[in-house]
Amino acid sequence: MPYLSEFLLVAAAHLLAVMSPGPDFAVVIRNSVGIGRKAGILTALGVGCGITLHVAYSLLGIGLVISQSLWLFNLMKLLAAGYLIYIGVRALGARRMGTDPAALNTAPMSDRRAFTNGFITNGLNPKATLFFLSLFTVVISPGTPVAVQAGYGVYLAIATAAWFCMVAVLFSQARVRRTFVRLGHWFDRIMGAVLVGLGLHLALGEWLGLGTRPQ
Repeated sequence: MPYLSEFLLVAAAHLLAVMSPGPDFAVVIRNSVGIGRKAGILTALGVGCGITLHVAYSLLGIGLVISQSLWLFNLMKLLAAGYLIYIGVRALGARRMGTDPAALNTAPMSDRRAFTNGFITNGLNPKATLFFLSLFTVVISPGTPVAVQAGYGVYLAIATAAWFCMVAVLFSQARVRRTFVRLGHWFDRIMGAVLVGLGLHLALGEWLGLGTRPQ
């Protein structure tokens, strides 16, 4: 396989990136523990599908435009910050749900909303934008056929979804969820604070001038 070494490099870089804690990780865990396995898995699938956005604009060259446009990149950061703060504030309002393990399921979430949580969180993640821009301009050779690059993209989306599905399954296990029954509302609030913190980090970084032009 002529592109095997390049693919392995792409896969290794992606593995390190996807395993690092961030908004995707926080949202998947929150929905898995607070809502249930189905919601967690749908959120994970949403995150995986969000990867296709980054792959698409990287292949089309739009990622390069974003990287050279300070205002466009900062607008994307502010949109991501606003969304993270929004879902974080909602989580901060979590109430005590008693001692019944089934009580964790009392906060309804439609399948569509769970999927959308993951999709938007990943799709608006500016760090993901920079990662994929670097991946498709530095790691992947310009001479690599577009069809092969698209194949890499399919792998990245599937691998991301698979990783977060495993996270969802782990954190939605009955034993894990029972651990959070009595303190479930505090867990939700902590995850909400994490999301708000991530959002404020993005927003204040831009407001204070820390968000310099992406290279």
